[in-house]
Amino acid sequence: MRLGQWASVRQTWGIQPVILAIVAFALAILLSNCDRSSTNPTSSPASPANSPVALSAGSLVYGAGGEPVNLEPGNIEDGNSLTVQNQIYNRLIQFKPGTTDLEPALATEWKSAEGGKVWTFKLRSGVKFHDGTDFDAEAVRFNVDRWWNPKSEYGYRNAGKTYAIWQNLFGGFKGSPESLLQDVVVEGKDTIKFVLKQPFTIFPTAIASGYFGIASPTAIKKAQASYGTPAAFAVGTGPFMFREWRTGDRIVLAKNPNYWKQGLPKSEQLIIRFITDPAARLVQLRAGVIDLTVDLTPDQLAEVQRDPNIEAVFRPSFNVGYLALNPSYEPLKKPEVRQAIAQALNKQEIVKAFWGDLGENTPHFTPPLFKEYESQKATGYPYNPQQAQQTLAKAGYPNGFELQLWYMPVSRPYFPTPKPIAEAFAAELSAIGIKVNLQTKDWAAYLSDRNKSPGFQAFMLGWSGDYGDPDSFYYPHFGPGATADLGNWKNEQLFKLLDQARATQDKAARIKIYQQIDEILEKEAVRLPIVHTKPLLAKRKTVKGWTPSPLGTEPLGEVNKS
Repeated sequence: MRLGQWASVRQTWGIQPVILAIVAFALAILLSNCDRSSTNPTSSPASPANSPVALSAGSLVYGAGGEPVNLEPGNIEDGNSLTVQNQIYNRLIQFKPGTTDLEPALATEWKSAEGGKVWTFKLRSGVKFHDGTDFDAEAVRFNVDRWWNPKSEYGYRNAGKTYAIWQNLFGGFKGSPESLLQDVVVEGKDTIKFVLKQPFTIFPTAIASGYFGIASPTAIKKAQASYGTPAAFAVGTGPFMFREWRTGDRIVLAKNPNYWKQGLPKSEQLIIRFITDPAARLVQLRAGVIDLTVDLTPDQLAEVQRDPNIEAVFRPSFNVGYLALNPSYEPLKKPEVRQAIAQALNKQEIVKAFWGDLGENTPHFTPPLFKEYESQKATGYPYNPQQAQQTLAKAGYPNGFELQLWYMPVSRPYFPTPKPIAEAFAAELSAIGIKVNLQTKDWAAYLSDRNKSPGFQAFMLGWSGDYGDPDSFYYPHFGPGATADLGNWKNEQLFKLLDQARATQDKAARIKIYQQIDEILEKEAVRLPIVHTKPLLAKRKTVKGWTPSPLGTEPLGEVNKS
C-alpha cells in the first residue's frame, strides 16, 4: 500500500482548488453584476441577446459540474447535458421522484402484445411544445426516426451527429441486423406503436431514459444541424423553456406558463451555472451565488456540515466508476495483462482514501442495489502486486510497458476528483513496471474521441444508471454496438446472454443469466469496477422540494426558494 503517496497527491490537489475557488467566486460576483451582452449568447425570440440576465426572487441557481455537450435529445451520453435536458423536455414515461419506478408523462398508458415484441403508447392530449406547435404521435415518430434511422432527412448525420446512445441501448440502427426496433407506427393522433425484433420486457423502462426527450419537429427543421447547440434553440414540452446559453458560463431557462402539470414549475427562472471545480461550487454555494449544487468531493462533507446556512443532500448510490482497458492495443489485447492491472490496483484502499464512507468497491459492475443478480463466484481481483508481476511476466512483459491513461477533465458523481485518482492508479501500476502517461482533454472531445478508432488505450469513466434494471448498466457498456470505446471488442456469448435477459420475463431465470454475465465480465476485465458512490450534493436551507434521483439527474420543477 502507498497511502502516504495518495495522501500527498490529495493534499497537493487540495491547494489549487481553494485558490481557484476564491478567484472563481470573485469572478462570479463581478460577472453577475455586469452587462454580459458582449458574449453574444444564443437567446430565444422572447429574450433578446442584448438583454442582461436579471435575477429575480423567483430565480433558482443551480451549480452544475460542467457545460452540456448539447441540448439535443438522443445525441448525448453525459450527465451535464441530461441535467439541462431534463428541464426542457418531457419523455413518454418518467420516473417517480427519488425512485426508479415509472409514472406517466407524455404517455398516459402503455401495453404490450406478442410477448413483449409490440408496445403501444397512448399519448397525453392537449400538450404543446414551447413554440406553440402541437405534441402528438407524429412528433414522437419524428424524434424516434431521427435517432434510429441513419437515412432520416432530419438526423443531420453528415454534420457529425451519431446518436450513439440509441445504438448502445437498442442494439443498432434501422437496417442493421442488430437493431431491436423494427418499425414505429402512428395509429392516430394520440397513439404510437413500437414493433421490436424480439421481446424486450423492460422496453418502457428503457425508453423512459433521460436521453429520449421529445423535441419540437418544427424547431429541429428550422435549426437543422445547429439544433441543440449554443447557436440555436432547444424546444420541448417541459417545465422550463430555453432562454439563452452563454458559452462557458450558464444556461438560462424561463418558466413554461403553459406546462401541462398544473402548479409547476415553482420557480420563475432556472439558471444553470457551469462550475467545473468542486471547491469553487462550494464557495459559491456558501456565499449564496448559487442555491444548490452537485458532485462535491467526500472531503467537503465536513465543511458543508459546519455551515449553518447550507445542508448536505445525498443521492442514492446507483452508479459505477470504472477503468477501461482497450483490448485493441498491445499489450492489453491479452486478458492476462488486463487481469494483472486489476491485481495491481489496491482498489479498497483507493476508495477509502478518496471517498471515505461515501464510496464502496465491489467486484461487480452493477451497484449493490442489484446484489441478487451478482454471482458469488465473481470475487474480483484482490490486491496482489507480486502476483500481478508474475502474471505480466508470463504474458510476455517481465519489464512492464508504457500505458496512456486518460482521466476526465470534470468532476462526476463517480469520480469527483479524477486527476488525483488517476495519479493514484499510476503510482500503483508503476510498482509492477507499467509506466503511466496521464492524458486529458476537453470534456466533449473526451467523450467523442474515445469512440474514434482505435480509441483511448486506457481511460476513466463512469455511469449513473438510467433505469432500475441491471440491463441499464450492462447493455450500454457490453452489448452489440456499445464497445466502440474498446475497439469494438466482442464476446458473442455475452451478447447472447444480454439478449436472453431482455427477452426473459421470469425473474429467477433473469437472475441466473445476469450471474453468468457477471462471471464473464470478471474474466474479461475490460472495464474494471473501481467504485460505487453515494454522491454528495448540497443546497441552501432556503431551497425546498429537491428530491435527488438515483438516476443522476432530475427535473427541478418542484424546487423553489422560500
